[in-house]
Formats: sequence, C-alpha cells, structure tokens
Amino acid sequence: MTTFDFAPLWRSTVGFDRVFDLLEDSVQWTGDNYPPYNIERADQDHYQISLALAGFAPHEITITAEQNVLTVEGRKADKGDHQYLYQGISVRPFRHQFNLAEYVQVKRASFEDGMLKIELVRELPEAMKPQQIPIQAGNDNQKLVNQQTA
Repeated sequence: MTTFDFAPLWRSTVGFDRVFDLLEDSVQWTGDNYPPYNIERADQDHYQISLALAGFAPHEITITAEQNVLTVEGRKADKGDHQYLYQGISVRPFRHQFNLAEYVQVKRASFEDGMLKIELVRELPEAMKPQQIPIQAGNDNQKLVNQQTA
C-alpha cells in the first residue's frame, strides 16, 4: 500500500487540514463493502447515494447528517423464529459514513424495492456565487453627474 507524504503541502497551505485527513483516511480504509452502494453524479451540483438493503425495512434504518458527514445505519429489530437451512441474504447490522464536501446537503431519502436512495445537492450561498459586475462607460458617469447637479 502506498503512503503519501503531505509535508511539502503543509508548508504552503493553510486551512486544508480536513482534506489531508480525508486523503490519509481513504488510503488506510480497510472496512467491508456491506451493504453494497453506488454514488452517482446527476449533474454538477446533484448527487445520489443508493444502498442495496434487502431484508431491511425503513424503520430499521437511520440516516444522520452532521458537519459534512452523512451516516447511514441499519439494525434488524428482531430475528424472529426462523430456522434457516441456508441464509444467503445478509441482514447484519451496518454503519457507513460518507464525507460530504462543503455546502453539500441531504435533500431527501426514499426507500423502495430494497433500495435506499439519498439525494444530495450542493447549494452555494449567494455571497459565494459568481457575480457579474456591470461596467459603466465614461459618458454614463458624466450624465449621472449632470443629472445630480441639475
């Protein structure tokens, strides 16, 4: 496994601590892939996370979003009185965390046919959106001065 040396970047950057921590964590991640999931990008600012949760009911799943981390947890309420000869559908408890970029928010979640779908949107505050600045010509400025003095 390759490790990265971020020391040269630490010398010339300020405030990127979280990015470096995320990169280091992703290299060292050894978690399992249960439940299977997809992360899709619909367009520049819309995303969807889909988790395959066969055997789970909506009330057995918890979704929490806080400080740029989305956590999805599932736990079966009751195993019941089943005597399986073979159990190939896993219903073990799980906890999966997704790190979200700045200004990415969860818009809605739906559960249908064993698939949990979580829709995410990046919404920049108005102050951070690009603004077009109008340019005034020299003659326009003189007209404004003449109108104010009249």
